[in-house]
This record gives sequence, C-alpha cells and structure tokens, in this order.
Amino acid sequence: MALLDSIGSAADIRRLDMEQRLSLAEEIRARLVEVICRNGGHLASSLGVVELTIALLSVYDPPRDRIIWDVGHQSYPYKLLTGRASRFDTIRTAGGLSGFPRRDESECDSFGTGHSSTAISAALGFAISRDLRGTGERVVAIVGDGAMTGGMAIEGLNNLGHSRTDMTIILNDNEMSISPNVGALHGYLARLLTDPRYNKFRSDLWNLLGRVPSVGERMRRAGHIAGAALKKTIVPGRTFFDDFGVRYIGPIPGNDLPTLTGVLDRVSRLRGPVLVHVNTMKGKGYDPAECDSTAWHGISGECSERRDGRSFTSAFSEAMVEIGATNQVAAAITAAMRDGTGLTEFASRYPERFFDVGIAEQHAVTFACGLAFGGMKPVVAVYSTFIQRAVDQVIHDAALQKAPVVIALDRAGVVGEDGPTHQGVFDIALLRPVPNLMMAAPRDCDSLSSLLKKAVAMPGGPVVLRYPRGSEPDRRKPFLSDPVPGRGQLLREGGDILIVGCGPLASDALDAAVILAARGISAAVFDPVWLKPAPLSQIAEAAPSGRILCVEDGCASGGFGEYLAAELSPLGFTVRAKGFPDMFQQHGSRSSLLEAAGLCPVAIAATAEEMMG
Repeated sequence: MALLDSIGSAADIRRLDMEQRLSLAEEIRARLVEVICRNGGHLASSLGVVELTIALLSVYDPPRDRIIWDVGHQSYPYKLLTGRASRFDTIRTAGGLSGFPRRDESECDSFGTGHSSTAISAALGFAISRDLRGTGERVVAIVGDGAMTGGMAIEGLNNLGHSRTDMTIILNDNEMSISPNVGALHGYLARLLTDPRYNKFRSDLWNLLGRVPSVGERMRRAGHIAGAALKKTIVPGRTFFDDFGVRYIGPIPGNDLPTLTGVLDRVSRLRGPVLVHVNTMKGKGYDPAECDSTAWHGISGECSERRDGRSFTSAFSEAMVEIGATNQVAAAITAAMRDGTGLTEFASRYPERFFDVGIAEQHAVTFACGLAFGGMKPVVAVYSTFIQRAVDQVIHDAALQKAPVVIALDRAGVVGEDGPTHQGVFDIALLRPVPNLMMAAPRDCDSLSSLLKKAVAMPGGPVVLRYPRGSEPDRRKPFLSDPVPGRGQLLREGGDILIVGCGPLASDALDAAVILAARGISAAVFDPVWLKPAPLSQIAEAAPSGRILCVEDGCASGGFGEYLAAELSPLGFTVRAKGFPDMFQQHGSRSSLLEAAGLCPVAIAATAEEMMG
C-alpha cells in the first residue's frame, strides 16, 4: 500500500518517521504530475511546496490550527494530505475538487482563496478572533514572494505588527509568481538569498547532513541548527519585516524537509508575530517544470496550453507589437502577468515602454493614468477577474479625470476550470455604468486588433476592451473598417426577432439564427461592438418586430441586456436579457458552463422561440 493512500489527516503524517516522510514527498510529486498533466492545473507551484506542506502538517493540526494559503494554486499537496487523496483525480473537473482552497470543500480549508495577497489579513482575523474567544489554536499564513508585492499584503503586515498577536507567516520565496517577479521587494528578498552568510549556512548544513547516515540523527542535527537559527536569524541585523514589528527568521532551505520541520516546530512555540522566509524551487522534482516554471505554472489537460485556431490573447499580442512600432508613446503595463496577457513580445521589443508592476492591479491603473497625463498612451493588460481589485482606481483615477488609458480585459466571461474566483463575468456590470468610460466587446481576433488600434488612437478615455480566453469562434462576417464608438454591425437580417450577440456570442447567435430558420422563424443578428456608448438606434432599426433577445457572456444582473431593456422597453420593445444567472459559476469547461446558462446556439434558439409565443 502506498504511503499516500494511508494519509487522511495531519496525525497520520506525525506517525511517520523522517525517512517515510521523504518517501511520501516523492509519492506526492508523482501523483501531482500524473493527475495535473491529465486534468490541467497549477503544477510547478505545487511541486515546489511538497516538503513545506509535509513540514506544516508535521507541526500544525488542521482544522483546529488554521492554515491559510495565499492565492491557493500551490495547495494541491495540502489537498492530498487532508483527506482528499481519493478524489484528487477529479480536481478541476465539473463536480470534482476545486483547484483552490474552499471552505465548503473541507474543514481543513479555513479560508477560500484564488486572488493573491489576502492570506495575512485573513489569518490576522482568525488570530484576533482566537484571542478574543480565549481559545488556543495556532494560525499560519503561507504567502508567496510575488503575493507579498500586493498592497493588501503590506496593509495586513502593518496591522499585524501593530496588534502583536501570535501568528506565523511563511514567506514562500521561489523567486517567481507566474511571470518572473519584479520590484524593490523582490530585489530585497534576492539580496537576502544571496547573502554569503546564508550560502555558507546552506553549504555547512548540506555537508553535515551528507555525513550523517541515520535519518533520525539527521533530524536531530537539523533541529539543533534550526534552534540556533532562531536565536539569531541567519541574516543578522534588522530587516524590512522587523521594522513592521514582525520577527524575521531565515532564509531557510524550503525543500530540505528535516531542517524545515525543525524550524517550524520551534517557531510554533514562539510568541508574537513571526515571519519565516523559506526558499523553494518552483517545479521541483519534474525536470520540464524546473527548467521552465513559467510555462508549467498553469497547464491545461494533456500538458498543453494550445487550442485549435487563433487565440484572442495572441491577437492582442500581435496588435500590441504593431502599435508599438508605429506609435512611439504607446506603452504596456501588466500586473505580474506578462506571459498570460500576451505582452512577452512587446516587452522584448520595447523594454523601455513595458512595465510589470508586480501583483498590484490598483497601482497599475493609477500608474497608467499618470503615464497618460504625462504624454504616453498606456495599455493596461489584466485578466477580467483581477480588474475587480482596481474598480475604485478605474472610477476615481481614470474615468473621473478622463484619463486616456486603454484597459484590455483578457479572460472575460467564464474561463472554465479555475472556478468561481477566476470567472470574468462581472466586468460589464461593474464598469459599463461608469461615466466617461467606453467599453467594447470584440467578437473575433480581427475585431480585437481593430478595436485595440482604434482605442489607442482615440484622444479620450478610458476605453475598456473585454475578450475571452482561448480561440476565436468561426469568423462569419468581415469586421467594420472603422469601429466608431456607438456603432455596431448587423450580421444577419430577419423580421421576426432580433438576437443581439455581445462579443464572441455573436457567433452563437448566428448559429441560433440558422436553427430558427429551419423552424420557419426569421431571426436577425446584431453585434453591438460597443457596449458603451451603445448603438441603441441601430438596434431599434434592426428589430421591426419589436422583439429583442440579448445574449452576453457576463452576469445577466446589471448587464448589457438589462440596460437595453431599461432603454428600449419604454419605447414599446420587448427585450429579454440572457446571461449568467445570479450565482457564482463553478469550475467546469467553458462550453459546459455556457450550455448550463442557456448561452449555446440550441438554447438561444429555444429562448427565441419562447419569445415568439
């Protein structure tokens, strides 16, 4: 029987000797590679924290002790070791385990995560609640070095230092988030890791352990060294964290299980706020992921991110490179997502006009406004789900001041297997009502390229472009030669009903019209292109019957369809809005989620038939 199959809780790990725990680490890595290469998911980051997870569960006892993972894409080993190994092959599949921690999945998941930089704040809430209730559980937050650049992490650190409560932060420093980390804090951590005293410690420890034949003795020696490290941190003197009132310990080799276990055992008995800086290798134990942890950070099924056809992200990438060549004031900004947003080539060709600000979406938007008012034309590339973190900056700093910035929202609509924390279904409802802001939804790659070039050339702003993950749908009609704000495009004429298809759903609307034609119903199809300013007069003209069905890959409540109903219903039109219902969209394939919401061609046709009576 494999060791992994015998582990149902932290107590089972504590019954193992160190040699068995080292074997368990190898079993976990093999299981991760097997399942994630089939199901897709976050592989490299999870491979890097195998020893850290075993060490945590050797010392702490969830669910009584609170273990909170920042972001959570590195929590797969934790899932395997907290009673979910038998279901691990279902991860990221419909009805299976989530790819992130979820409170409704396991009582060992103290806090649901998915966006970065939240763990310190949440953990501090647990710690203060414990103090007020007089209970004795221990609280640990595991934060990546990339997540530490987020403003919320610094806010939580500041409050923690002021509170002086008992809490431990594990700073997991693998020198990567998704794209390579940037910024002053990353440079500071790098200097700690390259300090000659730390490297001498690692060398001495390695030589010592290599001479010790007994694993039990290895553990004892490692514990002795760990105890000495706690008396005086390996890097002496005050650190950035000490200045916040948080005791700094480290750096500690994070893939050395005996040493790490010894350190955490002693740290768990310290009073007050403590930060343990551990250095791990992202992708450890799997050669392809070790060599290219960026490519292997998140993978789709069968170890490939490739899709059939041209993707929206690649179209954005190509258009940005073209814009950079002809417009010398065009700039690109990303929040630690250079590769994911398609800005790698732009960064390579125009490094002086490319800015990776780290995991700091709020800063990215306001920084872009400053660049714009200084004479540049910035494009902020961010996932739809992450622009939620900067809604205030979009409203207050960009729209209120009419800053000429472009915000490119990749992964708009449902993104599939990443689940509710990453579905980009709220951007229309959140941003469309904002004054001075324009919003467009390209239906294919050509329209994205055309709209991006138009937005960069426009003097006003801000302009938001929203487009989905993955490949474009089949192109049916050439796009407008000049996508003027407030003008859409009639894709098919019809007299019985008008289907307004927003963005990529215009293609599904065309397919629905074909289905309806076979049933004797003449359906027109209209692509609004601009969700704000909306082409209301064109939509009204295209619907002589007065019946309008609007389909969009965003939430129905507060969406474009509801806006059309509010504007056109008083004029005698019957408008039905069809989008995602008022619930969080769970993980599953994009196609299955669209189908479940009634946003596939067959369902759209059925809704149109209902409207026909």
